[in-house]
Amino acid sequence: MKTALRADLLDFTGDPGLDDLHSPLVRWRPGHWLLIGDDGRIVAVQPEAPGDDWQRHDHAGRLLTPGFIDTHVHCPQIDVIASWGAQLLDWLETYTFPAEARHADPAVAAEAAQRFLDALLAQGTTSAVVFPTVHRTSVEALFDGAARRGMRLVAGKVLMDRHAPDALRDDVAGAEADCLALIERWHGHGRLAYALTPRFAATSTPEQLAMAGRLLQSRPDLYMQTHVAENHAEVAWVAELFPQARSYLDVYASHGLLGERSVLAHGIWLDDIDRALLRDSGAQIAFCPSSNLFLGSGLFGWAQARAAGVAVSLASDVGGGTSLSMHRTMADGYKVQAMAGTRLSAWALLHAATRGAAQALRLGHEIGSLEPGAMADLALWDWAVGPVAQRRDSLARELHERVFAWVMLGDDRNLIETWVGGQRRHARP
Repeated sequence: MKTALRADLLDFTGDPGLDDLHSPLVRWRPGHWLLIGDDGRIVAVQPEAPGDDWQRHDHAGRLLTPGFIDTHVHCPQIDVIASWGAQLLDWLETYTFPAEARHADPAVAAEAAQRFLDALLAQGTTSAVVFPTVHRTSVEALFDGAARRGMRLVAGKVLMDRHAPDALRDDVAGAEADCLALIERWHGHGRLAYALTPRFAATSTPEQLAMAGRLLQSRPDLYMQTHVAENHAEVAWVAELFPQARSYLDVYASHGLLGERSVLAHGIWLDDIDRALLRDSGAQIAFCPSSNLFLGSGLFGWAQARAAGVAVSLASDVGGGTSLSMHRTMADGYKVQAMAGTRLSAWALLHAATRGAAQALRLGHEIGSLEPGAMADLALWDWAVGPVAQRRDSLARELHERVFAWVMLGDDRNLIETWVGGQRRHARP
């Protein structure tokens, strides 16, 4: 069925920068119709209503954006979100590893994947780069659930062959065999893509990192996801384990793991040489402000990364982050950058959660915009919910002020519908 949605359309034609409140790259089309073909792609955007051969949904006065893209999140860590009192390494031992060990059970993994994916959709997130667990069954369940929902998902089996509990350790040969089988089964299946996924440098031997690097180099269309330079104790530990490396990031570079489809979470404690390496390789940093605040990891330098030419996207990092909401992530991102001396515009935040993330993932042709030809991955919103937000919205003097208030005060209560590939996959009760 050909579908048409009328709303206030907001997206970007390019990168609006960090602090330009009046960027010409913001595309604002109030009261327009977005037309979706029966293949799930956007056909056109126009001011006038289409003919009777279109199924029309008139949401005049509501906001329509591209679906959010969460570039770093852990499926099994829903079970440990909002757990009290630990920094990164303690957090892993106390909360994360026990939760992930349960995913060896196929029934647990399947139930968790369904809950996680539906929770993303209930926040307006239609695409994500996801860590499952070390267990092959966890990856299978996640990919199967995403395929059933038509979602664009990047994921892969977590690699850990040392410094982890017995139930979560693999070995180089077994991990390689699992990766190859999962790539064959899922990579390029529908809207799914495989990512080589070393948890972080400390939990993989040099041999395992080298294996992942070989696979990545042999298949340029694969992704790589991991963590880098999240907190001081982690950085010091990696330096002890890899004394020959110039830096934490250099561990990955020396094993062939940096490329234009590499997603590295956090990147707080990097230097200028690291940032140049990221720029030259085309890798991106997934900025995880909620997690960085909650675990006390530090303040990411977005302005320094941008000045060096490094791509930056936004990520919830649940369960270190305390919400799957990209609204909450954007709001925390603003606060982190304010503490670091940078006042972000609403456009910078929203761009990093939509078109900017899509471009960094080399998927700008498919997701992140309301461009004809892109998949109709959409989120429909009320501008304001509740007396405080409604009052603030009514007093907004211009578009940026209104959108900034929506970013700061909005949450899942504002979400009316989430569409994936032209299909409504979530509706507010």
